[in-house]
Amino acid sequence: MNWNKLLSARRYQPGLSTSLFQSHDRSQFQRDYDRLIFSSPFRRLQNKTQVFPLPGNIFVHNRLTHSLEVASVGRSLGNKLRQFLMQKGVQIDNPELLEEIGTIVSTGCLAHDLGNPPFGHSGEEAISYFFSEGEGRYLKKLLSDEEWNDLSHFEGNANTFRLLTHNFNGRRPGGYTMTYTTLATIVKYPFESSKANPKGFKYGFFQSEKDIYRLVAEELGIRQISKQPLQYARHPLVYLVEAADDICYQIMDIEDSHKLRILSYEETEHIFESFYDKNEERDALKTFARTFKTVTDKNERIAFLRAGIINKLTIACADIFCRNYEAIMEGEFTGSLIKHLEGTDKTAYEACTHLAYERIYHTNIVTQIQIAGFKILGTILKEYTDAILKPETYYARNLLSVMPEQYKVSPEDSIYTKIQTVVDYVSGMTDSYALNLYRKIKGIDLPEIR
Repeated sequence: MNWNKLLSARRYQPGLSTSLFQSHDRSQFQRDYDRLIFSSPFRRLQNKTQVFPLPGNIFVHNRLTHSLEVASVGRSLGNKLRQFLMQKGVQIDNPELLEEIGTIVSTGCLAHDLGNPPFGHSGEEAISYFFSEGEGRYLKKLLSDEEWNDLSHFEGNANTFRLLTHNFNGRRPGGYTMTYTTLATIVKYPFESSKANPKGFKYGFFQSEKDIYRLVAEELGIRQISKQPLQYARHPLVYLVEAADDICYQIMDIEDSHKLRILSYEETEHIFESFYDKNEERDALKTFARTFKTVTDKNERIAFLRAGIINKLTIACADIFCRNYEAIMEGEFTGSLIKHLEGTDKTAYEACTHLAYERIYHTNIVTQIQIAGFKILGTILKEYTDAILKPETYYARNLLSVMPEQYKVSPEDSIYTKIQTVVDYVSGMTDSYALNLYRKIKGIDLPEIR
């Protein structure tokens, strides 16, 4: 793979063509970034759970704040790669495109969670469960094996790609008409669901967007690994988007847990300080000691430590990319950048992961929202799936009448398309919207005239 093709300012916009710069002062990649910032799906992230339920008196991360922080780290990683490529003497036909790498990675980071449903990662599990083990199991006989895999193993990453490229009812062709390069940077698992690892079952695009991703990959010269099932190597910038996410969610979840008093100050300080080798990084530890003499607020102390760790891991991941540059460009590098950490960074990061799964992700407050999410999403999926497949009943007509226009289907649409439209609707909901709709469907709450 080579940067001449990997960096393309052309847009996925059927029937139209674009150039690198328009008559204004924004590049196409900067326009991608701005387009996401002002989009409705991005705004809805402020009302979607990251890990903990949406905050009351204590503010913890939601999907929106998480995405903004990931974008900040991603920009730094992209800029470090740009510097490396320039030092390496990489030359392309449009050298100004190299200057945009930080923006491209940052944009991919902004978009990386757009396709995730409400109620955190359990939302993905709830949608999958409805089809694989819940009341949607009967639909399997109506679908192909590939279509069933998409639904019974719902994947937020694939849904992000769909959200940005699908021509929803009443919307313009090409979805958000992003540049090919931006679209490629969000696909962490560039293969279809039949190729997914049964243990993790991650994949990058649904059957409905399979041909679109093939078009993106051909445009950018991404190495194809297999035709059946369809599989490609990653676009190199995907590794940076993934690393930014890995760095942020792991470290920020620990800080949030301290704010919520799930972890004590002493525990949090200890796990953060473990990222520094006491023999080799004495200067950094001395800086913390001097700062803590004047900063007595414990939340601020933890924030100070967290900032240093994020910077440390950003430098480490950029270095790993550069050291494995040739393998990445050949499409032969395996695993994430974060998995290739070494020494103190590796030991401390793995300790954070263990702590998160043992003490954070299974606390009562997290488990309770997961249980609620399963019930709420399962109920909505059942009601709307039944209605969209049998729309002639009085109840179904009423239920479908309150569905937004962009999710309307026609009688000629396939069963897969109709069901997928319901999943589009449900996955796009915020936590509060899903809860309110559930209450109305169950007759627990009635609408008010305002």
